[in-house]
Amino acid sequence: MSLEFRPARVFYEPSALDYPLGKSLVEQFRSQGMPIQPTSSHNRITGIPGDTPAAQYGEAKRTLVIGVRRSEKFQSCKPSAHYQLPLVTSCPGMCEYCYLATTLGKKPYIRIYVNLDEILDIAAKLIEERLPEITQFEGAATSDPVPVERYTGSLKGAIEFFGRETNGRFRFVTKYTDIQSLLDAKHEGHTRFRFSLNCDEVVEKYEHGTPAPEQRIIAAGKVLKADYPLGFIIAPIFRFPGWQEAYQKLMERSAEELVKRAPSGWSSQQLSLEFISHRFTARAKTNILDIFPKSSLPMKEEERKFKYGQFGYGKYIYQPEEMIEMKEFFLEQVKNYFPLAQVEYFI
Repeated sequence: MSLEFRPARVFYEPSALDYPLGKSLVEQFRSQGMPIQPTSSHNRITGIPGDTPAAQYGEAKRTLVIGVRRSEKFQSCKPSAHYQLPLVTSCPGMCEYCYLATTLGKKPYIRIYVNLDEILDIAAKLIEERLPEITQFEGAATSDPVPVERYTGSLKGAIEFFGRETNGRFRFVTKYTDIQSLLDAKHEGHTRFRFSLNCDEVVEKYEHGTPAPEQRIIAAGKVLKADYPLGFIIAPIFRFPGWQEAYQKLMERSAEELVKRAPSGWSSQQLSLEFISHRFTARAKTNILDIFPKSSLPMKEEERKFKYGQFGYGKYIYQPEEMIEMKEFFLEQVKNYFPLAQVEYFI
């Protein structure tokens, strides 16, 4: 099950027609009879239907915007990379907890950028500025780039660009499994292909419109077989009755699949792991409850600790003793199932 993304409507910036990809996409969607219309800016889209925030959100997730990325500045991307690589914004998944509810608001339509060569030229200059250091780029800071890859080919283009860059490295994360076109990319080991994983209980309850954990684990095995550096992000981690058993099962199944698929000579030393506990902001909570009024997400401020984040706004995280218990539990799971893996952080 790949859950192919097929938009219900398309907008495009007229300047996108100056690029071969933009022109071909507009022609392709028109030939399919897709509702398509020009827009003055990919940042200001009007005309997405829906009488309620929930309906507008659902329709935004079915809206594709074809644009040109004009800014020559890349955002920083701590702690995982030096810079974001802006290929796509948003994704078709409807995860109730998504942190983009804070930044993208209630209409998170999907934007793709057709000027890939210009974006990669900026990346090349940033790599050169930091020589002889290695420069890391994150391709999924505000998106999941895999669902739209069938239309853009940008992810493969970026992977092969970094394959040619001695001092450039690329990483991205996905929940999606439509990855066949990426398996033969000339990555030269310079791209870390990561999967966002969670236990069945969380995915079924909160990660609407995304592949099941088992499908993601199988896809991760294929990526490993294609000799990519591989990573897992276990996020967001929730505490609920039976959470330890659920997450242990996830780690065990992941290890089983990787052992089965691993090329000869592979060890878990080449695997990266990132762990992120559930957190929320006041603004995100308001948006989430507008979009998902019946959400059962654990968002009671009085049960959490308030902490200021790196971007200046506060977030509600689990209590210190709960965080310690979770960290110890997951580090024990790593020791049992991926003893040599690199744990990048637990937050």
